[in-house]
Formats: sequence, structure tokens, C-alpha cells
Amino acid sequence: MTEIANELVLTRLIDAPRDKLFRCWTEPSLLKQWFAPLPYTVPVAEIDFRVGGASRIVMRSPDGQEIPCPGTYLEIVPNERIVVTDAYTGDWVPNAKPFMTAIVTFADEGGKTRYTARARHWSKEDCETHVQMGFHRGWGQCADQLAALAATI
Repeated sequence: MTEIANELVLTRLIDAPRDKLFRCWTEPSLLKQWFAPLPYTVPVAEIDFRVGGASRIVMRSPDGQEIPCPGTYLEIVPNERIVVTDAYTGDWVPNAKPFMTAIVTFADEGGKTRYTARARHWSKEDCETHVQMGFHRGWGQCADQLAALAATI
């Protein structure tokens, strides 16, 4: 794939079929178990999983700070691809400060899954902010948590 400006990419080969990883992204009870890097938690995961549907996910830090992660689904291909953006907060209502669009793909590799998560940012500054926030470490830890959960369902 061509390199895109202001894009951060995380790729893992996960020892689980892609339908299990897809379920972990689409079922709120599962998403709550892996979506935030421990010791952060996910007390809220409300998902209207359809194109144009909104997601309301809230992460909570160990000191109780809540970090909202609103989104609207732009594309859904079962077991293959999810595209979600924070440019809208639901019902196509623009977000006052959009940050990124996430493109998550699940490619079959003989029973294992090539999991790729891309974060495309609106500006170079937003991309740099995400790096400073710990994109690679945080999203990497979440991918490891996702893999561990998928192995149990």
C-alpha cells in the first residue's frame, strides 16, 4: 500500500481467525476487554454497528480521567474491514475537532490473521500528537490484548 501523509500503522500476525477478531471489534462486551491499554479500562462501549452508525466508547485512566472516543462507521466489510472516523459524532453531526480516521483490516493467512490498524490524521500536528501520546506502544498493547482475547472466544 502507498504511504499516506499523516498516517500511523500497526500490523500484527495474530494466531486467530479473522471472524474472532472482527467479533472483538463489534461486540461491546468483548470490545470493553481489549480496547484500552491496561491499566486503562473501557466502562462505556455503545455501538450502532452499521454504516453511518455511531460508536460511543469511553476509556478511563487509572486516576479516573475519562477519555471519550466518539466515532461514526464509514465502511464495514464483515470479517475484512472496518473504517471509523471521529469527524462525526453520530447522525452525520460534525465533530468540533476531528482527529483521525481508523482503518482496520483483517486478512486471512492460513487460519491466522494479518491485523492492520491505520490511523489517518487530519494534520501533521495531529499525527505528531498521536505519536507523543504513545500510538505505537498503546495500540501495540491493545493488539496484544485483542490477540489474547480472540484466543479465548
